[in-house]
Amino acid sequence: MNRAEILDQFSKLLDVMDELREKCPWDKEQTMETIRTLTIEETFELSDAILQKDNEEIKKELGDILLHIVFYSKIASETNEFNVGHVIESLIGKLIRRHPHIYGDVEANDSDKVKQNWEQIKLKEKGTKKNGILDGVPKGLTGIVKAYRMQEKASQVGFDWNNPEDAYKKVEEEWLEFQEADNQADKEAEFGDYLFALINFARLSGINPDDALELTNHKFIRRFKAIESIAELKGLSLTDLTLEQMDAMWDEVKRLERIK
Repeated sequence: MNRAEILDQFSKLLDVMDELREKCPWDKEQTMETIRTLTIEETFELSDAILQKDNEEIKKELGDILLHIVFYSKIASETNEFNVGHVIESLIGKLIRRHPHIYGDVEANDSDKVKQNWEQIKLKEKGTKKNGILDGVPKGLTGIVKAYRMQEKASQVGFDWNNPEDAYKKVEEEWLEFQEADNQADKEAEFGDYLFALINFARLSGINPDDALELTNHKFIRRFKAIESIAELKGLSLTDLTLEQMDAMWDEVKRLERIK
């Protein structure tokens, strides 16, 4: 599609949203609060599609998220708070302000400098609302993502390891402290420190730990389902098998995956 066709499709989407909000019983009942959890669900579905590199699903899930953006904006427009035009206008303004190396005279020759400028500008924009470097990290993020974002933000003001090797020394240190802990409360605390250090090491190594873990989750599901299928073909249930038999099936599934 060219630009004119894209704008035409967006205009049609707004028309459909207006009509649904006026005529559909379910759409008429919705509030920002009632669709909030649906938005979270759609975001996770998009994440899954991205990790699976399924472009058709990515397209569909992006559409669902776009619907939610338009839906929230429509709800707000009904009380004259804002509309989708204001949302877009605000976004454009933010992008221009936070890219002074493009729209101003600031120099930024690499992505690290761009991120540093972004965080510094963001802090100035927040003013007295959120003074702390870490205050902008949403409280509702999962533990791994929250740790990663906090570390990224701290890094922008220079609070960071110089290289992955130094970060890994901290991983080893925290692992030893976990092993030395002598009660459950201390073990939990030390294991949290160990995970935090491991996430830091991953970040400095160019690995997103949440993506890495989710890829492993998908791999585990795929392989576990494969051994379930093998057992079923043999007329067995996994509960009929010993751990050694299941391990042997698991190893066979891994071998076959490598051949592919």
